[in-house]
Amino acid sequence: MSDRFDRDPPMTEPDPHVAAVRRFTDPAYRPVCETLAEVRAGIDAIDEQLVALMAERARLVMDATRFKRDAAQAAAPARQAAVFERVRALSQRHADAFPGLPDVVEATWRTMVAAFVAREQALLERTEPLAPGDPPR
Repeated sequence: MSDRFDRDPPMTEPDPHVAAVRRFTDPAYRPVCETLAEVRAGIDAIDEQLVALMAERARLVMDATRFKRDAAQAAAPARQAAVFERVRALSQRHADAFPGLPDVVEATWRTMVAAFVAREQALLERTEPLAPGDPPR
């Protein structure tokens, strides 16, 4: 039985050092980089910044665990909904940068928040209730 994979040539990665092989039909579009290598270098630099910011966010999530009584409070569905609404609104300011950016941002945040909530719920195991007068640590 033959399928399209038997007929089509194998997919290969594009050469990152050659000129573009396509262009956008919108005459208002302005290229950002001359080569795919430049695009990837820019993405890598942004990824480094994003990971550092996620680590900072993680430290805050860990600290938030001290204020939660149980896994249900860690999930905080009303807070999640507010965060998703807020980041979607923030992304609207940049919606002209990429078609569907608010959808991408919301999907990214939903995935990130779900992972952080799961970790925060696990972190509850590493805490203990405070008695009146106990110092927080």
